[in-house]
Amino acid sequence: MAHIVITAETGCDVPAAEAAELGVVLVPMHVTVGSRTVDDGEISPAEMLEQCRQLGVLPKTSGCTPHDFEVAFDRIHDERPDAQILHIAYSAVTTCSLESALAAAETRDYVTAVDTRHVTIGQGLVVRETARWVREHPEAGIDEARAYVEDLSARVRMAFLPGDLGYLRAGGRLSNAAFLGATLLKIKPVVELLEGRLVATKKLRGSMAAASVRLVDYLALREDFDPARIVFVKSPGLPDQVRELVSEHARELGFAEVEWYETGDVITSHCGPGALGVAFAVRARA
Repeated sequence: MAHIVITAETGCDVPAAEAAELGVVLVPMHVTVGSRTVDDGEISPAEMLEQCRQLGVLPKTSGCTPHDFEVAFDRIHDERPDAQILHIAYSAVTTCSLESALAAAETRDYVTAVDTRHVTIGQGLVVRETARWVREHPEAGIDEARAYVEDLSARVRMAFLPGDLGYLRAGGRLSNAAFLGATLLKIKPVVELLEGRLVATKKLRGSMAAASVRLVDYLALREDFDPARIVFVKSPGLPDQVRELVSEHARELGFAEVEWYETGDVITSHCGPGALGVAFAVRARA
């Protein structure tokens, strides 16, 4: 058994069942709808959106607290006192979660934290690949694992098309909100993760299906991508035909594995219903 245990926030959108299979411990972020605050994953995103509709409000999110991490770290340490914990963190410039993890780690010398500078499936891709790497390299130390995370995080590219820009605007997560004026002309903005920040970088016209295909081209064709896998995420309401079209296009581009995930409560709160995200890694430089 590997002597490194990985933790990550639920905002990485790795499903609980897959996380358990990989040996990854998910630490809950939080969502508030009206006067009620719940852990990310406590209710389904569709149920959360319906509650927002009924109350006439938009959801609010909050990162993991130091207590959330203390509970997770202590449980792991009690079960595996010999293990080192590697926290693969949600982008620190978008939430307080990494700060909370570092606060919890101050009195726990068996915890190491790394900022992926990614969210949702960008972070999730790093989490899953690192979990596999740790299993394949049981002899690796925490410094080697950290170096692997840092290298992979730097090579992951991630972007998405929001489904409802009102959610991004309400969340205040987009660094160049003036770009949202483009929606008055029915232009879909591409939102990328750049240095950990959500930045609208390109305007796409047309249907969601057409824009989704151009999103993949825009992100994949400008660099030498690793063809091993491409990962997509969708929020409730994305039409099945968009998923089918984009999957086929990704395979035509040369991606061997096409994987799909669903947004959790936190990410749905940011991107709104009907959103599409994509992530993959570029090849390491020789």
